[in-house]
Amino acid sequence: MSCPPLQAAADAPQPGAVPAWLFPLNPPSSGETTPGTQIEHLKGSRHSFTYAELTDLFFAPDWHPESHAPMPEIVLHGRKPRTYACGYCHLPTGQGRPENSSLAGLPAAYIVQQVLDMKAATRRSAWHGASFLPVDLMRDVAASVSDAELAAAAEYFSGLKQQRRALVLEREQIPRMRVAAWIYVRDPQGGAESLGERLIEAAPDLTRHERRDEAMRYTAYVPPGSVDRGREIALHGRPGVTQACAGCHGQHLQGTGLMPPLAGRSPSYLLRQLVAFQTRDRAGLMAVPMQAVVAKLPLADLIALAAYAASESPD
Repeated sequence: MSCPPLQAAADAPQPGAVPAWLFPLNPPSSGETTPGTQIEHLKGSRHSFTYAELTDLFFAPDWHPESHAPMPEIVLHGRKPRTYACGYCHLPTGQGRPENSSLAGLPAAYIVQQVLDMKAATRRSAWHGASFLPVDLMRDVAASVSDAELAAAAEYFSGLKQQRRALVLEREQIPRMRVAAWIYVRDPQGGAESLGERLIEAAPDLTRHERRDEAMRYTAYVPPGSVDRGREIALHGRPGVTQACAGCHGQHLQGTGLMPPLAGRSPSYLLRQLVAFQTRDRAGLMAVPMQAVVAKLPLADLIALAAYAASESPD
């Protein structure tokens, strides 16, 4: 993909703009197929799964079952026909991937409310273009999950420990990227491209990503100065523009009460949520304060906040 040159401040996107690069849409299939019986392995795990199991929405492949409590049935298998296994997308350890949320360590009541907001269509994606499959799948789950199933999943994920999901690197030039499986990966032909005013989170190993390896750390490229800029806004706010994030989310963004911890989570996922607050596609009761917080922030500040939060330790 190509990147236009960084726009001058006067021509920069206004608050509320939704950048297409933030929603990497999977390209059409090449037509190649993998036999469902093919056995897949992951370094560091004594378990193995077939390709069919790794692509089954009603099964959560668990490479390290010894690392967490037993999964509730809704997390492990879901319930057919449209309540997919929570652990398939969010992983058995709750770490998630850039195209969906990390649930580990979120307050159970917060998880429940967000799913209810999705069901009521008061929490939506800011992207209104071509289908972004991870959002579509979650919409199906929210519409069909029972109260008891939702409570069980929320309790399970809230008891897990969040791990840092991305290495945040400040760069002007980045490896040339392409989209695969709803995520950016390095173009196999090599080369470089200008980052500009973007946040690009990439899988360093597409195979590990596709095998749902919860231990893999993604690489997030952000413009130079983003982390310090985000830290300043998060800790001190900006008079007349926004308040400090630390006032609600804690000094190191590790969460307070029902306010979710942000530290160490996927920066591209966090940025999509900040944009959704700004466009008011996230409009549930708990979202209203956030709408005001981000209302006047330009995209560069939103990128900076996501970069800073991702760079903080979740511990």
